Amino acid sequence: MSSLFLDQTYLFTPGPTPIPNQVNAAMARPMIGHRSPDFSVLIEDVATRLQPVFGTKHPVMILTSSGTSALEAAVVNTVHEGDHAIVIVAGSFGDRLATIAENYGATVHRLNIEWGKSCSPEQLEAFIDSLAGTPIKAVFGTFNETSTGVLNPIHALGKVVKEKTDALFLVDGVSCIGAVPVDMEKDNIDLLVTSSQKALMLPPGLAFVAFSDKGLKAIRECPERRFYLDLKRYVDTYEKQKSTPFTPAVSLIQGAQAVCDMIEEEGWVNVIKRHLLLRDMIRAGVRELGLPLLTSEADASPTVTAVKPEGISAPDIQKALKKDFSITIAGGQKDLKGKIFRIGHMGYCTPFDVLKVLSALELTLAKFGQTPRFGAAVKKAEEVWVQHV
Repeated sequence: MSSLFLDQTYLFTPGPTPIPNQVNAAMARPMIGHRSPDFSVLIEDVATRLQPVFGTKHPVMILTSSGTSALEAAVVNTVHEGDHAIVIVAGSFGDRLATIAENYGATVHRLNIEWGKSCSPEQLEAFIDSLAGTPIKAVFGTFNETSTGVLNPIHALGKVVKEKTDALFLVDGVSCIGAVPVDMEKDNIDLLVTSSQKALMLPPGLAFVAFSDKGLKAIRECPERRFYLDLKRYVDTYEKQKSTPFTPAVSLIQGAQAVCDMIEEEGWVNVIKRHLLLRDMIRAGVRELGLPLLTSEADASPTVTAVKPEGISAPDIQKALKKDFSITIAGGQKDLKGKIFRIGHMGYCTPFDVLKVLSALELTLAKFGQTPRFGAAVKKAEEVWVQHV
């Protein structure tokens, strides 16, 4: 391909995701003092305007750190050494949550789910029953398993946790918050965490933590030692000073303010609908090309789609898209490494973007010897799109 086209790059990974121009412009605004009244106004604005996105009645705490740090914060602020915790492991990031809890000395009971499938409420209920008499302090779940493209029925799982235990329900929402509906009270979620570089359309560098009344009480009462990830410090500093206990990434938070503008302009309900449309378009196009999808329709994520090609190496497809079209997608992780490729479609992504990656996929499959199906995936995706117009 001519180098004329290679100065345009297209990012379709499940994080980081493309940054909108208005967010880049906001991050380029002049620096302000992080202990100034200007910053207090900024962080209060962002923390409160993010509440509908997290489905919480409390301001959302903002940490200058990665999504993994938010997962670690969820553990260290609620679980004491020796406490019993259930961790739903349906992929690489469920495994990460379990490992974090184990590293802090929790007695972890892993509910292992086949990768590519969601955890059903019946499976969780049976697992809790199998631990009858065990004092479960917390149940950890992954809302959207990035490594497999599975959306877990977090609403139904939260109901099981509440009905069967007195445990906290702590949820990793890293790869879906900003794209899916959630109501922490109705869903019985006590801590919900995410990071900036996914559906929230920012660069990496911020983590967000939302909590329920029960979650806040647990944070305040947890005896575990912590410092930078002490969420009580963040809550107290916010309440008293409208600030953060440690130096924040001011420019990223200015960008987050622009993200709030964009979400409100599009309308939160429309943001959710757009992600469902992107999911349906991608899946329809991929199926039309005869490529197997890793997940069922019922379990399919609205933010990332996993494809398990047959007869062609997934890494070869990934490399060809990058080389020929400057399109970056993701590969598989751990048990799925080399077996799948993943297309991210969250945040700053439109139906036109989906047509772009499907068109490149058509050309790539032909390059590897498959019978050309030029326009087939695009046509099928357009048929899905037109039903929503």
